[in-house]
Amino acid sequence: MKNKIYPCLWFDGNAGEAAAFYCSIFKTSTITSENPMVVNFELNGTRFMGLNGGPNYKFTPATSFVIECETQEEIDYYWEKLGTGGKYDQCGWLDDKFGVSWQIVPTILGSLMSDPSRAERVINAFLQMKKFEIDKLLNA
Repeated sequence: MKNKIYPCLWFDGNAGEAAAFYCSIFKTSTITSENPMVVNFELNGTRFMGLNGGPNYKFTPATSFVIECETQEEIDYYWEKLGTGGKYDQCGWLDDKFGVSWQIVPTILGSLMSDPSRAERVINAFLQMKKFEIDKLLNA
């Protein structure tokens, strides 16, 4: 069985709407099952469960989902699609319209920060950004 560990996201009655929203954004995605309490879905091969649990709990940035992007076009795509109706924050973070936190980051960021000769400049560059800009990171 794949994904023996997977996230369960607690929604206030709109788990199906959220799952449909996410499936409309991620290219390889599907809703695998749905009933009044739970919706199961996959985004790019990662399994999720959405629970219609009520208003007791809210999402926080203490838990976020990271999307690594190879190109600026990918960053722009996820930034716009997931951020619509939500809230944009610093350093590639955003909260979508359901309150779920995402980090939209360039795949190259780890290697840039591992290079002692440029790590400080790269950090200083991205601390000035909301959405990551790969060209500015490479030129830092």
